[in-house]
Amino acid sequence: MKSEPIKPSLLILAAGIGSRYGSLKQMDRFGPSGENLVDYSIYDAIRAGFRKAVFIICKSIEDEFNAILAKKLQGRIEVDYVLQRLEDVPAGIKIPPSREKPWGTTHAVLAAYPKIKEPFAVLNADDFYGANSFRIIFSHLISLGRGKEETYCIVGYRLSKTLSEHGHVARAICELDEEGYLRSIVERLYIKKIENKISYQDEEGRLIEIKGDPMVSMNMMGFTPSVFPHLKLYFEKFIQEHSQNLKAELYLPNVVNEIIKAKAAKVKILSTDEDWFGVTYKEDKANVIKRIGELVKKGMYPRNLWEV
Repeated sequence: MKSEPIKPSLLILAAGIGSRYGSLKQMDRFGPSGENLVDYSIYDAIRAGFRKAVFIICKSIEDEFNAILAKKLQGRIEVDYVLQRLEDVPAGIKIPPSREKPWGTTHAVLAAYPKIKEPFAVLNADDFYGANSFRIIFSHLISLGRGKEETYCIVGYRLSKTLSEHGHVARAICELDEEGYLRSIVERLYIKKIENKISYQDEEGRLIEIKGDPMVSMNMMGFTPSVFPHLKLYFEKFIQEHSQNLKAELYLPNVVNEIIKAKAAKVKILSTDEDWFGVTYKEDKANVIKRIGELVKKGMYPRNLWEV
């Protein structure tokens, strides 16, 4: 008897507050018919073969999510969601009353533990990844057999194509080995292009030039459910040490780096020829609208994504 084919899912991080943007990026409109950026991700994902999407959202957008996004996707892809809640921490951890934000992207993915039983792709709701990126990550996920349970993946973009003209950004910089697997991944903060040089700011405030044009992760990653115990282990360690820090977050790339160091899994870098774009700052919005308009004009997307 043949086993049923693997059916990968999407796990979409949509709980971010967007402090630098000034509003909820995941609900802002960019397409010619009022589409959100996540509309384009779902559209590309369906074309690639994905049939299920699980959204990580916060309580404050639950009603809007159900009224707008879930409704228009009905009948196109299976939709589910879970809440990322600040109070979801191990027993005995006291959360400062003034803490507002949850604990970062690792905490967000962990929230989906009860919902995900198959290989899955993680992505941000407020980024545009491009159609080919969904095709290559879907292809990798369906190729995972029992002998490759611990082979995760990251879709890599060139750093120079992921900057903002309107301020600094944070990026997870990837170092690859000779076979295209991840050797390390390090989150760098305050990255900005100054006088044709791309630099980041270290913990002591010094500007450090980033040589070449390295591959970076934009949080488009592929995992099997075997990753959840790793995430749980590192999150519990993190929260024990940082529960009283009002701004501390555990970023997913940091945990992936620890998994690699522990040799608990291999991570393949999937290079894409797509251009990433997104909105870190409010001023980025005009460029995103323009670029989507250009893609629509070229016939790569319909003017109304969900028009029947």
